[in-house]
Order: sequence, then C-alpha cells, then structure tokens
Amino acid sequence: MMYEDFKTIVLERRSIRNFTEQEVAVEDIREIIDCARYAPSDTNSQTWKFIAIRNTEKIKHIEQLTWDQLHLRAAAAEEKGLSREARMLVRSFGPYATAFSDAPVLIICLATPYESKFRDRIFDPIQLVDDHVWAEEGIKSSCLASQNLMLAAHARGLATCPMTGPVLLAQDQIRAYLEIPAEYQINMVISLGYPKDKPGKMARKEIDDILEIID
Repeated sequence: MMYEDFKTIVLERRSIRNFTEQEVAVEDIREIIDCARYAPSDTNSQTWKFIAIRNTEKIKHIEQLTWDQLHLRAAAAEEKGLSREARMLVRSFGPYATAFSDAPVLIICLATPYESKFRDRIFDPIQLVDDHVWAEEGIKSSCLASQNLMLAAHARGLATCPMTGPVLLAQDQIRAYLEIPAEYQINMVISLGYPKDKPGKMARKEIDDILEIID
C-alpha cells in the first residue's frame, strides 16, 4: 500500500450522523473489528471489547435512555436557577448526543481491565501507581482500537461517528440494559452505517501549532 492511499483514507474520513437504511452485513462488522484488534496496546494487553447492536429497537431504547437522563440533568439545572444552560443542554447538546438514533448499527466500545506480566510481577507488588491509572491504561488502548475501527469502516465504504455523550449521560443505564460487567469501562459509542451525505472538511490546527521538534 502506498502512503498516499493511506493518507487519503485518513483525510477523507468524516463523522457521519445521517445514514441510509441499507443494512450492514455481519461480515462487514467482523472485518472492521478484525482491523480494530490489530491496534497497538500497552504490553499487548489488548484491553478492548466491542458490542455491535444491529437491532434498531435496542438502538432506539439506548437513545431514549440518553434523553431521559439528559432531561433529568436539565431539570436539576433548572432547580439551581440555570434555565439558560438547561435549555441549551436539551436543544443543543441533546440532538448532538443522540445522533446515533438512525444508524443501522451502534457499536459500544469497552475498555477491559489492564493485565500484563509487568503489572502482576512488578508494578502491583511495588505499588507503582494508584489503581485508577490502570483504568486509564485500558481506555488509552481501547481508543487506539476505535480509531482503527473507524478508518477500516471508511475504507470499506461505511461511515462512523464516535460519541461520548451517551456515556456521559446514561452510562449506568446503558450498562444495566446491556448487562455489561462492572469491570468493563464504557469508552464511547460509534454509529455505523452507509452514509447518506458527505460533510465538508472541518478546519484543523496547523502543524506548527501542534508540533514541537527538539533536535
């Protein structure tokens, strides 16, 4: 594969929120997860797991769980006298956080517990870091796999959109609904389907604004 081909995949990927009704085949899902699992991870811990939901009623239910929690947060803000913020939460953030509702597939990206020979034999015995740091290690590797997933989907003619809104608002409710084990962290959700439209390119920071080279 030539570098320019890869760069085209990276630069042309978009976060898509409008999908056609075309069904996504199980084989397509398996193919992009195959790419996801080859992401790098800390000491090859592979701290990721994916739940791919193709049942549209279940996707709609997760949307409703998100809206229910959003309205509860808005009501709490109202009680604190934050009426403007409450309205913005519902009107602006609500549609943004539930943009997965019409997707034919919703992928729940999980971070599994970080386990490695270094942690068992060295890190834990000497109490190298607090336990919450290991939770962060799982999230980091899970994010790398999620990026692989989205690039693979785009290369296969599919579209995705990563979202953390449902996690911020309704993580506990989603966990209970899908019976996700307590030791798994819900990292993000990714909508998946065939794109109905193609948004334009979003502005990016200049290279010189984000890169420092030290010789």
